[in-house]
Amino acid sequence: QVQLAESGGGSVQAGNSLRLSCVASGTTLHYDRFCMAWFRQAPGKEREGVAVVDSDNDKIYAESVKGRFTISKDNAKNTLYLQMNNLKPEDTATYYCAVEPGVLSYGGYWTAAPTDFSYWGQGTQVSVSA
Repeated sequence: QVQLAESGGGSVQAGNSLRLSCVASGTTLHYDRFCMAWFRQAPGKEREGVAVVDSDNDKIYAESVKGRFTISKDNAKNTLYLQMNNLKPEDTATYYCAVEPGVLSYGGYWTAAPTDFSYWGQGTQVSVSA
């Protein structure tokens, strides 16, 4: 089992920044490789992939956040981050961290399928006002 705990959400005005964190814990961390991702879901919309760092450490971003968001991870702290700059009202959503232990690489093309991931956090709310 893997437990994920997100933090860092909040309410900001457009143009500002937030950094989300996701701390992972549990026995499954004994795996050598992981695929970790951020998804988001706005009210009435499907969950969509935001960014992923796959088990080859390749980082892939959704087109809507390229150049504004940066995904990173600190293996020593078992923590995944999402630095979000120049936030826009359309970024408003609940943001979820997801982990899939083992080898999961996308070869540069991410299908962003939520079903690829076995473990999810509880989500953290991000609200961006105009």
